[in-house]
Amino acid sequence: MTAPVFVVDDLGAPEGTGSPGDPGPAEPPRADGPRYVLDGPEGRHAVAVKRLRPGEEAVLTDGAGRWAACVVLDAEGKDRLVLSRGPVREEPAPEPRITVVQALPKGDRGERAVETMTETGVDTIVPWAAERCVTQWKGERGLKALGKWRATARESGKQSRRVRFPDVADAMSGKQVAAVLARAELAVVLHEDPAHPAEPLATTVLPVRGEIVLVVGPEGGVSPAELALFAEAGARVCRLGRSVLRTSTAGTVAAAVLLGRSGRWG
Repeated sequence: MTAPVFVVDDLGAPEGTGSPGDPGPAEPPRADGPRYVLDGPEGRHAVAVKRLRPGEEAVLTDGAGRWAACVVLDAEGKDRLVLSRGPVREEPAPEPRITVVQALPKGDRGERAVETMTETGVDTIVPWAAERCVTQWKGERGLKALGKWRATARESGKQSRRVRFPDVADAMSGKQVAAVLARAELAVVLHEDPAHPAEPLATTVLPVRGEIVLVVGPEGGVSPAELALFAEAGARVCRLGRSVLRTSTAGTVAAAVLLGRSGRWG
């Protein structure tokens, strides 16, 4: 089993490149490296929940690609873990980047979508206030909901052993989403209307680098006005298959298709 991941802010400058999931570039952690004390909520989680013991391994990361493999030396109290820290590495940003524009689902389905998209490997998640969304983010409620999405991305990033967590952008309008689509190497809108021509996502030609932006509409679908706006920005209409997925599921499934075909899962 891979080592658990903990988030810290003070890792320092990277000394090399590599990924904790790859066997090549990173040396195994040693017990004679610099001493590092993991405390606060992360230290409490490591000691009280993960119950890490001397000799076990852990990974520290800033969530932005920098990370260090560590060996546990000792636990002090209930919230301090003493580690031997290995050299700081930096995981290169993946290519092509995958951005999912997610229409706001009802209830806790938004956090569920963020959780599974993070586990799958999505790089950026954009909350979208689509015309047909029942849920609307306004005022304090919107800020609280955005905070939940960002917290979910962080916790899911740790659980899935990522060291480069997805960015969760501020909520966007249709016009703002169109601007994001216009800058992408490939822009795709998932749409299941049989009256509207759509190509299979499984056979769409993918770019080698740059950004792929994928739009997932609400349960009521993308409106004709939004489709026209996104088409003007250069987006292509695609379908996943014959079945219709929920908005909280479609982004994860589509991202998996793209990640598998792009070679990032190779």
